[in-house]
Parts: sequence; C-alpha cells; structure tokens
Amino acid sequence: MTNTAPGRRATIAGLAAMATGTGSARAQTFPTSAVTLIVPFPPGAATDVTMRIVAAKLSQTWNQPVIVDNKGGANGIIAAEAAMRAKPDGHTLFATSSMTHAGNPSLYEKLPYDPIRDFEPVTRMSLVPLVMLVHKGLKVKTLAELTARLKAEPGKHNFGSGAISARVAGELYRMLTGIDAVHVAYRNNQLAAPDLNAGTISFMVPDLSSAKMILASGWADALAITQADSSPSLPGVPGGPQAGLPGFIFTTWSAIYAPRGTPRDIVARLNRDFIAAGTSPEVAAKLDGLGGAMNPTTPEGLGEFTRSEIDAWRKVIRAANIRIE
Repeated sequence: MTNTAPGRRATIAGLAAMATGTGSARAQTFPTSAVTLIVPFPPGAATDVTMRIVAAKLSQTWNQPVIVDNKGGANGIIAAEAAMRAKPDGHTLFATSSMTHAGNPSLYEKLPYDPIRDFEPVTRMSLVPLVMLVHKGLKVKTLAELTARLKAEPGKHNFGSGAISARVAGELYRMLTGIDAVHVAYRNNQLAAPDLNAGTISFMVPDLSSAKMILASGWADALAITQADSSPSLPGVPGGPQAGLPGFIFTTWSAIYAPRGTPRDIVARLNRDFIAAGTSPEVAAKLDGLGGAMNPTTPEGLGEFTRSEIDAWRKVIRAANIRIE
C-alpha cells in the first residue's frame, strides 16, 4: 500500500548507477542458457503483458531466450510452488504480484510457500494505483458526495471486485468511511463493468489499467485515485488525500523474485539487468502507456517492501474477514 515517490525518475537513475558492478565471473557470464519467468496469470493479464515487454529486452541484453511461462490458477499458488522449487541458479524466476506475496499470506490459513522464507527478492517492477469508479446514475461528483450518499442509504448499495486488489481497496474504503455496502465478486474486473454501468453495483476500485478501459466505455465516473496525488494517466482525478480521505492510498504491484538460495552475485546481476531493461527508453514508453511504469528497488529494498505490504494487506483482510478457502 505504498505510494509512488515524487522523485521516482531520480530514484531509478540512482539505483541503476549503484548496480554497475557485475560481481564474480559467474555473474559476468550469466545467463548461460534460456531464462524462464514464471507468471501466475494467464496470457493478456497486466503482469503478463509487462513481463513480456521486459523479457523481449532482456533477450537482447543476455543473448539468450527469455521465456514467459504462464501458470495461472489457485490465486497464484501453483506458480509460486513451481518457482519456489526451481533450481536456484537464476535461470528460473518468479515474475509475480502483490496477490501472491502480500495478499495470499492472509487469505489462506495454510499456504504451501512463504513469500519471505522461500524466495530471494530481486527488484520491484511496478507500483499501480487503483481508481474509485462509480455508477453514473448516482450523480455524485466527488468522493465526499459518494460517502455521504452511501451513509444516508446504509445496506442499499453494492460494490464489486474482480481481483483481490480491488476487493481489498473497496474494503479499505469501507473501513475508512464506515459506509455499509455489500460486496459482489466477479471473475475479473472487466466482467464487473456492465453491472457498474447498469447500477447493479454502485462502485468498484479496479487497477488503473482496468479503470481506464472502463472509463473509455463511458460506463462510469472516476472520483479518486489511490495515491497521494493525481496521475498524468487520469488528469483531473484527485488522489485519495486530495479527495478528502487521507488513508485512501493503496497500490497493486509486480516484482521479480528468485528461488531461495540463488547466489547473491546472480541476484545482483539480475537486479541490475531488470532495472536497465525496464528503464530503457523503448520499454519505459510501453510501460508508461500501460500505467505500470518501472518503480524499482534494490533486493534489500524489495525484501523490506514485501514485509511491509504483508502487514498492510493483513490489516484490511482480517478486519473485513476476507477468505478464499
């Protein structure tokens, strides 16, 4: 639930400058064969699209194939187990999201992997805010107006979600405002959009990419974006604090992890090369268009970030009593 820092471009440049060394001879000659990125989503999902863009650039850098292996299902658990059990030599990596490494630890009583114990952090890739979308028929123009309307009509409104991030963001809004609304689950955010248009659900909080597609259809109004301030991707839409709700800051994110035991020099090489690929002009332009611009960390920074996100997601998931199994 961390907001994108104002100095993101400067931070990226600093990280890239720090990662100029290649370490041992082993790291200098890495990779020696194809590299596989295990992705816990089907082809076409936001994380999948992002990783394919970066993979194409890394194939050029490494002069080796970089294969995206989609292992969807079980809320990412299938993919996480496969990545956890891979040989820890850097040639199989987990290109995942907040779902597996922030949400699942609180969503499941028994999880067959530990996001901290079983993986070596490499780098965060992106931070993506979510957007409060409302049914046009409500005729509310601000987040404060929406909150007042929902409080005046307790139990009469539904909110939808087609992703765990959208569910948690919706529950966060409920917790911050004390409104009474019923959750309706969908297989994905796009399937919830027609019901938002029809008024079956009054609001939803999808990721930025999904929100932009729904807004382009004319099916909803945007009242706030879940970061500290507005975004160039949605001009005129205020950040949560700007809209009068200071705690309404929440992001979904993607990151690269290696199996536990991957040598530190290989992890350092991976960190450097992923940052270089993601911030190259041609890749950065594509990622910016998807609303998932590179927002990297050091390996240590990703480890700290993962721990903080597990705690932040746990607070909302437990308070809302969200369970999958």
